[in-house]
Amino acid sequence: MRKLLFVALALGTASGAWAQDTSFRGFRLEGNAGWDWSHVRHNGGNDKFGFGGEAGFDGQIGDHIVIGPEFDYWQPNRRRNTIALAAPAGAASYLQARDQVGAALRIGYLANPDLLIYGKGGYVNEAQRAYFLAPPGGISTVSRYHVDGYQAGGGIEYTLHDRFSFAPSGVYVSAQYVYDRFDNRTTDQHAMGGIGIRLK
Repeated sequence: MRKLLFVALALGTASGAWAQDTSFRGFRLEGNAGWDWSHVRHNGGNDKFGFGGEAGFDGQIGDHIVIGPEFDYWQPNRRRNTIALAAPAGAASYLQARDQVGAALRIGYLANPDLLIYGKGGYVNEAQRAYFLAPPGGISTVSRYHVDGYQAGGGIEYTLHDRFSFAPSGVYVSAQYVYDRFDNRTTDQHAMGGIGIRLK
């Protein structure tokens, strides 16, 4: 009987320590940067550097499940973000993906008190520009519009406290991949790293 009480007490203490030590609760702000690849169906694509940020709120269910909404912004490199499209002889046509804004729900599993493995999905909107450069004597046009779509992705997040003396308990690093598909059959993919702070 004493052995059973000892085991129960040990498990209760470990569970309490896990819940107390974990730092995946509250508001968070994150900046990220990395590789971006835009693609237009039947017309190829291109890759370039991009950057963005996220703002979210996390709550915890039990000892291991983290869930919460997030809002994100992404900016591809406009100087390299132009995809050539099919056009009549003597003309040229291009599509340029620009700023993205989105909202998603993130659900993760705490592998340990400092490491979160998560997936996410939600809505995304992207500004795009279409350029048509007519042959000499023709009319060139620029169209500006927004397209809606969905985003899906996943990644890992690691809290730096107790690992580096310069990092307070609210600082974390992340790595993630996100796939976006829009209703005009264009897609965008990001593979990025980030650094953020949790506001407690």
